[in-house]
Formats: sequence, structure tokens, C-alpha cells
Amino acid sequence: MSTFNLAGADVSIKLVDDLTKDELLKFPAFKNWIKTLQSNLSLQSTNQNHEFHKSPYSLKHIQIQAVDRFGPRIGFMKIHATVTNADGDFLPGAIFLRGASVGMLVLLQPDDLPPNSQEEKHVLLTVQPRIAAGGLQFVELPAGMVDDGTFKGSASKEIEEELGLKIHEDDLVNLTELAIPEKEEICPRAMFPSAGGCDEFIPIFLHEKRIPRQQLAEWTGKLTGLREEGEKITLKLVKLEDLWLEGARDAKALAAWALYDGLKRSGKLET
Repeated sequence: MSTFNLAGADVSIKLVDDLTKDELLKFPAFKNWIKTLQSNLSLQSTNQNHEFHKSPYSLKHIQIQAVDRFGPRIGFMKIHATVTNADGDFLPGAIFLRGASVGMLVLLQPDDLPPNSQEEKHVLLTVQPRIAAGGLQFVELPAGMVDDGTFKGSASKEIEEELGLKIHEDDLVNLTELAIPEKEEICPRAMFPSAGGCDEFIPIFLHEKRIPRQQLAEWTGKLTGLREEGEKITLKLVKLEDLWLEGARDAKALAAWALYDGLKRSGKLET
């Protein structure tokens, strides 16, 4: 194992044997996490009204505990960050780094309804094995990890791969950005499904499409996904008003349902 100091900061980093300094510093999830944390730690001293202004916390040490690779590149990383203040207090620092993902709320509606009708809206969900959850038929909102490119581009790509729908990224609406205002503390305007121990954040995108009524029935049970990557996805079509029930196990589905409903009622979303 080797140790080095982070450039421009009094922070020591201890690596595991199969990880180099260069690989760590180029890992997108680590870069985003350390940049966000350091930026927000600096606000403690510059903002006199900050809760921790009198005894600010600082990042002292990072230990890389484990790395999972997707082929040659890093996929997931387990780290422990030591964050303390002069009073000897500390903040919990066990973190699973996996980076950003995107979630997609795709609403389908029969095209024989009057324009601007809010009736008969259906949500496309996926059913697939999720070994981490211990299940083989996990119902959830379509989603995918962000590797390269924009969030909208990643969402558009995942919609095509998982749902078989080709959608231009300009036809997507970022619901989380509409709902979350920009504030002094820098943090992604997205949903965090497990902020107590994971850096993953998920912006939720909306796409609404009117299709022939007959086509609605054809979506349920359709097999999709990238079989060469082990994806075995079946589509499930549910009524929008039933999304909270059908997707009750899935944080993305519940977030999408709440965001869509809240933004509609507040007038921030016109559909």
C-alpha cells in the first residue's frame, strides 16, 4: 500500500495495492465527491452564519479500502474519510463511491384523447433481477449509470436501451432541477437514495409521449435491455396514479411520482 498527500490540501490518502494514484485522481466519482466536499467545507469559515463556523470541520485522511472494476476501468470504490474539528468531534465517513446515475419517468398516453388531456397517463417501468436487493423481479423506474457525456444524453441512451424508445435529449425535462433551487452549498440538484453512506445522485428526467391506444397494450411484457451485459428486462405499464404503489420499493419511482405531482400542483411544470 502507498500513501500520498492531496495536491493543495493537507489531506493524506492511503491506496490499496491494486490502485494507482493516477487511477484514483481520474476516477469521476472520486473527483466529483472530493471537489464537492472541499467546496462545502470551505463555507464554514467564509460564512459566519454557518452552523459549524466556530469550530469548523476539515478533511484529514482518506483510506481507499476496496475497488471493483468494470473491465479495465474502475466501477465502484469503498473509502473511509476522516473528517474532524478542533473539539475532537468527527463526522461519519464510511462511503461507497459509484458516481452519478439517471432516472427516467416516461409517460405514455393514447393519442385519441383531446389535446392537453391529463387522463389515462401510463408509466413505463422495468422488471429485472436485482441481486443486491435479493430479488429476481424488482420493479423500478428505468435508470442507468452516467459514464460519459451529459445527464440528458445518458438518460436518452438509457431510454433507448431499456425501453426501445428513441428520444432526443432536448425532449427531456429535468424534474429535480425544476424542484431544487440553487443554494450557497454546492451539491448536485438530484435525488440521493442513500446519502448516509453512498455518493450516488440521480436526476429524474421526464418524457411524455402520445401513442396509438393499441400500442399501449403491446408494451407490457416486452423484453428489452442489453443481453450481452447481462440485462434481462421486462417492461411493465402502470397507471400514473398507481405509480406510488407499483414502485413502492424503488426510491427513483417514489421520487419521480412526488416530483411530478408537486411540480404540477405548484405550476412549475406545464404538460
